[in-house]
Amino acid sequence: MSENFVFEPIKKNSLVTELTKQLLDYVFSGNIQPGEKLPTERQLQEVLHVGRSSIREAIKVLNVLGILDVRQGDGTYLVKRDSHFLMESIEWGLLLGEKNTLDVIEARQEIEISIVKYAAKRATDQEIEELWSILEGLKEASTKEFIEIDVNFHLKLAEMAKNSVFKSLFLSLQSLLRTWVNLVISDVSDTTFSYNDHLNIYIAVSQRDPEQAEQAMRTHMEDATRRLIEVIKNKTE
Repeated sequence: MSENFVFEPIKKNSLVTELTKQLLDYVFSGNIQPGEKLPTERQLQEVLHVGRSSIREAIKVLNVLGILDVRQGDGTYLVKRDSHFLMESIEWGLLLGEKNTLDVIEARQEIEISIVKYAAKRATDQEIEELWSILEGLKEASTKEFIEIDVNFHLKLAEMAKNSVFKSLFLSLQSLLRTWVNLVISDVSDTTFSYNDHLNIYIAVSQRDPEQAEQAMRTHMEDATRRLIEVIKNKTE
């Protein structure tokens, strides 16, 4: 078993939940690669100081989600990380309060704020028109449509920023954004609040006002984060 990742003894009452969180920590740590075998139940029992039955239940949860592959008589393996795996593991991580996922959310906020600032400085007239077209689609969109249009709106801003690093960073966070929007939007019947946030961002960018654009995005990120936390709290109570 790798010496780079340190499991912590379980202290809380909800053993299966805490075990699942630690196994997710291990998956996200990079100490195990897709297709590789996890430590045995005996090894996990020794470092986590819990019974095997609890470990099996936690592994079962991640197996049902498609994150782990349990092979009878052989062991447990990390499955390949396709987009489906990523969305499920991120959503599960969000619901459990998984630390690395919350770190990514924090990073996403700062990346989005930087992107919109440069978009306001560098956008062409045509790009602003295209951004408006995307925004118009949010008005009458169904919940499922809203999610994809929302992602496209932010992707367009990343393109308008004309910075390859920012765009690459955003593309790496698309699955997180899609899962985030899905959790928040699916929990409400009215998407007006989100449309208004995006409208304020559009107005600032169209006026080529970096400071106003930065503030509009910050407000949107704070609002979205607050709503996400409320959803997580409701789902885990």
